[in-house]
Parts: sequence; C-alpha cells; structure tokens
Amino acid sequence: MGSVQLNGSGLVVSLSQNHILSHKTKLGNPKSSFLRSKHNASRAKTIRAISTAPGSQPPVADEPNDEPPAVDFAFVHSVLLPDGTPDVHWRRACGGQKLRDIMLDSNIELYGPYSKPLSNCAGVGTCATCMVEIVNGKELLNPRTDIEKEKLKRKPKNWRLACQTNVGNPDSTGLVVIQQLPEWKAHEWNIPKNVAIDDPDSSA
Repeated sequence: MGSVQLNGSGLVVSLSQNHILSHKTKLGNPKSSFLRSKHNASRAKTIRAISTAPGSQPPVADEPNDEPPAVDFAFVHSVLLPDGTPDVHWRRACGGQKLRDIMLDSNIELYGPYSKPLSNCAGVGTCATCMVEIVNGKELLNPRTDIEKEKLKRKPKNWRLACQTNVGNPDSTGLVVIQQLPEWKAHEWNIPKNVAIDDPDSSA
C-alpha cells in the first residue's frame, strides 16, 4: 500500500496542484462550478503596456479580487494512479451546501459500486453508501448528525456521510481534503499524532 503524508500544520504535503482539471463549464447549480486554477487563470489574463511609468507616479493598486469566497476541495480517489501516486481531483465550491451535492455537481465519484439506480437512498441518510473520510478541514464541516452517529458507530471518527455533511457557510474559505470511498482505498493516511482527528461532539 502507498502512503500519503499530512504534516503537523494540517497541510497536505504530497498532494500537488498538477492534477487540476481546468474547466469553465457552468453547472445547473449556481453555487458550484468547475473553476480554473489560479495558476491557469493568471496565464489567461491580458497584459497591457502603454508606456513606461515615470518614477514620480505612485504605483497603481492591484485590482480587487472579484471572486466570491469559496472552499477548495482535494478529492483523493480510492485507487492510486499507475505510478503509485494518489489520484487527486481539485474542485472549488461555495460553502453552505451539502458535501453530497458538491461532489455530484463536480462529477466526483461518490457511490462507487452503489451508483446504480435503487442501490442508494439518494441523500436521505438511510443507506450509508456515501461514506467519505475527512482527512483535513473538518473545522469547516458541521458536527456529526444523529443519523451519522447511528450509521457510522463502528467506523473511524473522521468518516462522514456526504449526504449529512454541510460545508461551512456561504462566506467560508479554506481547504477540505476528502478520501473518496474509504472502504475501498488502496493506501493509508499517515497523520502525525499532533493532528487531532477525533470528533468534537464525541466527548458529550
């Protein structure tokens, strides 16, 4: 099995941005869409130079960022790439949505072998086939619901049901690293002991 590292500050070390899919496609849900990476977006900007600015003029202020607040997601597929590295899909979406909706709207595999009609409950929380593992960014998510506590009582504390997980508020920003299909994954996460992964409501 391969190993994916997570350093003490909570940043993913071995996940790299070169796996980014850069689409401009707008989806039916206005809150989520494929977005170009910042690296690709910077190349798409037009650079205009009229003349050299004299030293006496003050520097021009940078353009204000017109992008609305969004949460970045790193979805790690359960199957490694042929070279043994993780298959990571980067997405961005506005907060205040269910994780299930974000994954389905972004064409991220959620159900695996349970994706056929009538094989899952379509987001009600009764089948537990939309399990994901939260590797990083759980502070942006709501606490486990009663349905999750019942369905996932024999699973690790960082496993969630995507249909029961709300991602922040509409003004939330940050990074959430999600392991897709954790029961089928071909690697283990090596999380240092100083990174807490237990559920805050488990002590209650």
